Amino acid sequence: MSKRLFDWLLASVGLLLLSPALLLVALAIKLDSPGPVFFRQERVGRFGQPFHIHKFRTMRHDPRGAGPQITVGLDRRITRIGHALRASKLDELPQLIDVWLGRMSLVGPRPEVPRYVAHYPASVRDKVLSVRPGITDIASIEYRDESSVLARASDPEHAYIHEILPHKLELASRYVDQASVWTDIRLIVRTLVAIVKG
Repeated sequence: MSKRLFDWLLASVGLLLLSPALLLVALAIKLDSPGPVFFRQERVGRFGQPFHIHKFRTMRHDPRGAGPQITVGLDRRITRIGHALRASKLDELPQLIDVWLGRMSLVGPRPEVPRYVAHYPASVRDKVLSVRPGITDIASIEYRDESSVLARASDPEHAYIHEILPHKLELASRYVDQASVWTDIRLIVRTLVAIVKG
């Protein structure tokens, strides 16, 4: 089975089976704070093509898009329901729409905003962007507590760009070398186990 067919089938089944839960989460977001249900942000996809990722909104709505593009510790912008969604990773579920549309994969390097893609070394940029970005990957598992790590840094953005991002790119490069449906299945299982244990 091809990776794209695998992604499309699982995304279709996931959206169908999870639709009641998705509707309940959407209702909770609307009741919790004013603003849209979805958070959409430009990310860099396969071959450097930009797209707008779907997530459940977990922060106060800010049409101006002010504030940093990374979340640090107990960010004051996060809503009450947003904390629960982030902890359970339920905020990521709308990305099944992006997988269904072919913009993303279930497993692959996490898509970054253009600001941070600009810091990708030329030696790995084309390789990492040669595959569809994913909802989960090895880095997502290893950096589940990323915001807390950044909260301990004197300059969170500097720490992200110069310490965390290089390691993420190393893991992403390794994934590209080993990518297969069976690799994806193993990473999906590891992700689910990490969420349950978390």
